[in-house]
Order: sequence, then C-alpha cells, then structure tokens
Amino acid sequence: MTSGLLVIGYGNTLRSDDGVGARVAESIEDLGVPGMRGFACPQLTPELADPVSRAAAVVFVDASAEGPRAPVRMRRLEPAESSRLLTHAAEPSTVLALARDAFGRAPEAWWLTVPAEDLGFGDRLSPVGRRGLKRAVETLKAFHRGRSAE
Repeated sequence: MTSGLLVIGYGNTLRSDDGVGARVAESIEDLGVPGMRGFACPQLTPELADPVSRAAAVVFVDASAEGPRAPVRMRRLEPAESSRLLTHAAEPSTVLALARDAFGRAPEAWWLTVPAEDLGFGDRLSPVGRRGLKRAVETLKAFHRGRSAE
C-alpha cells in the first residue's frame, strides 16, 4: 500500500529563492529514480494528506528562514498534536497529522531546508539558491540510497 520516498517541495517560484523547495521537487521528479517521487506546490494544503499517508517516507523541502549562510539542513518531523488548520496553508507537521487522522497513517518524515538569499520578485534563483538546490538534490539522492540499502 505504501510507495517509496515522496519529496514535497513548496514555495513561490515567482519570489526568487522562495521557490527553491518547489525546484528541488521538480529536479527529483525529473531524475526518474525508482522509488522516489517529487511533487512541487506553492504551499502545503490538506489535500496532500492522502499521498503523504501512502508514502513509505516523506521529505518536505522549503527555503530556509535562517538566511543565506544557513546550511542545507534535514530534520526529523513528528505529526502535530492536532490536525486542525488555523490558516489556509498548513505546516509540514500539520500535513502529517492530517494524514494520520484522516487516513490512519503518518509516514516517517523529515523537513529539508535550503538557504535563501533573494526573496524578491523574480523567477530565477540567486547563486546561494542554485548552490542550495544542487546540495539539496544530492542530499535527497544519498538519503534515498541509504533507505534503499536498509
């Protein structure tokens, strides 16, 4: 019933580096690696709970709020205590709680953040965003290989 690794990248691709998460997910999908899927979206919504519940593991990818000097960082996530949304957009832990509450299963999950430098209007990544994109894709490929070897 569960599929492999689902990479959900989110952010506004018309706000320069804010879209790096979506671009990481697109790059993962373009690789065509068996057992690893990428899905890009502008923001996290309740509708993601269904595919999340069917994944063996999920990684949410977003631009880092820590600034351009932050590393590409992957942290383990747990479902939120409540699946109740307080705004129109969800947080990764809320999507996990929705998967658990609506579909009976929340997979192992991580949050991968990528450094951002330019959040202004534009559809191109800054040099910091481009380096972060490359590093994030390499991190996800290595993570997937490690999971596949288990």
